[in-house]
Formats: sequence, C-alpha cells, structure tokens
Amino acid sequence: MTAPSDVDMVRAAIAAAAAADPRDVPVGAVVFDSTGRELARAANAREALGDPTAHAEILALRRAAERHGDGWRLEGATLAVTLEPCTMCAGALVLARISRLVFGAWEPKTGAVGSLWDVVRDRRLNHRPQVHGGILEPDCAALLNTFFQTQR
Repeated sequence: MTAPSDVDMVRAAIAAAAAADPRDVPVGAVVFDSTGRELARAANAREALGDPTAHAEILALRRAAERHGDGWRLEGATLAVTLEPCTMCAGALVLARISRLVFGAWEPKTGAVGSLWDVVRDRRLNHRPQVHGGILEPDCAALLNTFFQTQR
C-alpha cells in the first residue's frame, strides 16, 4: 500500500467534515498511522453531543488511541484536519505525540498552529510535530463559508 499524500489526507478530512451534523461547524479530522493506514475519523459534534470539547480533532484522537497499539501515544501518526486547530486541539495533539499535522484552512481568530498562537512549535514543550498548513485551503474554506452563509 502506498502511503497517502498530504493532499489525500486532507481530502479524507474533507470527507469526514461532510458527515458533520448540520448544526455543527463542518470540520473534519482523520488520524493515519505511520504506514498511512487510517486509524480514525471524526467531524465536529459539539452541538450534536452538547459537549464543548467535541471538536473533530479530539474525537478522532480519542478513537485513534483506542485502535492504536501503543495506547494514547500516537507517535508516528499524522493528524489531517480541514481547519487549523484551536488551542485545545493543538495541546491535545502535542500530548498525544502526533508526529505530523496537516491542515487545510488557516484560522486567524482562534488558530493555535501559527495564526494567533503557535502551541505546537513552543520550544518549552517536550514534543513538537511537523506542521504543513494550507493544503487544499480553498476547498476547506469553502466548507466553512457555505456553512456560515446558511447561518446568517
């Protein structure tokens, strides 16, 4: 099996976002192991679950940890997300020891991977994943724009 490219991974995250409850902001996240095998996927579910922590990244990390052979340590794994992670999600992916983060759209209001903060590259932390942002950014931003246009 050929490992998926960053573009393929973000496409998978876009597909995950499409499955979001219509009340939730359509953000999708997928975790891949070091061989490129999909471990877990999720969409935002804050509204659906009534849970402020039910971001796509958190849900995908939880599911991946359940399936991964080394428990909560997801070393070697890649997290693909449609939107730059917030502070909570950036902290969670660092604590989960994610090796790589790839994401689509930048989030200037709450982004914690370079836009507003840069949690994942903070040298005071003991783990810093590789980051590749802006992958399929127009496609990822379109999901959000469409959602917010219908909310107005």
